Amino acid sequence: MPKDYARGRRIEAELLRTLAELVRREVKDPRVGPVTLTAVEVSPDVSHATVYFLPFDASRPVEDVGAALASAAPFLRHELRSRIRIRFVPELHFKPDESIERAAKLSALIASAVKQDAERHVDDPPAGGDGPPTGESEPS
Repeated sequence: MPKDYARGRRIEAELLRTLAELVRREVKDPRVGPVTLTAVEVSPDVSHATVYFLPFDASRPVEDVGAALASAAPFLRHELRSRIRIRFVPELHFKPDESIERAAKLSALIASAVKQDAERHVDDPPAGGDGPPTGESEPS
């Protein structure tokens, strides 16, 4: 990201918004299909931008969608030149967004660990109970 972080974030947001519109309306490659652009990361010198994407259709191979977007990159860059006001339009690099998949795996691991822990401690008395064991009453 550029040294001026606010400027970098503005550039990333504008690129994301404009690219999403361009991909939806202008890219005619059938391999792309419906796709979500999830994020854009701009290099410090704003010469390169990594665009993260997710295909809507899970049956569509991510590699094919990435290849189609990469082949459309020169066209998209040309269109960006005319639509946004920035001195240099960065080279576009498309990568599949794996953050949602990683989050799902992490959630599954946490759920599994909680379940295993609960199964292991089924016979343990409840925590924090300094009182008498169940079934006994305290003397009055």
